[in-house]
Amino acid sequence: MPQKPSDATDTGAFIRFMLESGVLRFGSFTAKSGRQTPYFLDAGRYGRGEQANRLGDFYAQLLLDELGGGFDVLFGPAYKGIPLAIATSIALFRRGKDVGYCFNRKEAKDHGEGGVLVGHKLRDGDRVVIVEDVTTAGTSVRESVPLLEAAARIELVALIVSVDRQERGLTEKSALTELSEQYGLRALSIVSIDQIVSHLREHDVDGQKLITPELDAAIRDYRQKYGAV
Repeated sequence: MPQKPSDATDTGAFIRFMLESGVLRFGSFTAKSGRQTPYFLDAGRYGRGEQANRLGDFYAQLLLDELGGGFDVLFGPAYKGIPLAIATSIALFRRGKDVGYCFNRKEAKDHGEGGVLVGHKLRDGDRVVIVEDVTTAGTSVRESVPLLEAAARIELVALIVSVDRQERGLTEKSALTELSEQYGLRALSIVSIDQIVSHLREHDVDGQKLITPELDAAIRDYRQKYGAV
């Protein structure tokens, strides 16, 4: 069985991976929340097998490090969560843990077996991890939980995301903290926005300083305005 990649627990390696994949960008963007943000994270830009392979490794290693063997199923909310859940399940299998994976349809199927969920058929007692790219307001997670609980008497164990934006959700707390408290699950992230900014302040990328003084000021202003307590 292949050994885990040496960079699967390296925060800097994951940040470089996001930059190389065009997933992490800096500038001026309008987020789904309507906020004007100086950084943008778009997992929809992952589009190659090598990227899916590496991404799954980062997710899988964090799950094993934090949860050990304490989960049975990965759930990927449509649409970006679907390839994340599949890639992570494959990476876990390479590490000796075979888990189920499932995802939801945007619209219920009214022929064949029907239903909203695709993949592993949830059973009573299944310990489920929700796999997401980022969570700003937590909307997709709150929409997913009723679907999972309607399918079986499952146990929600954790929510894992690639980046914790550390922004306020519905309260002064971060969306991840709110979801953790609301559903009694672990909230895990490969990196946080503070870790990303700190790393890029200290390390050049291709010989260039990405965090310029102007960008640094914009990030500080944004974090002061929207950052969670």
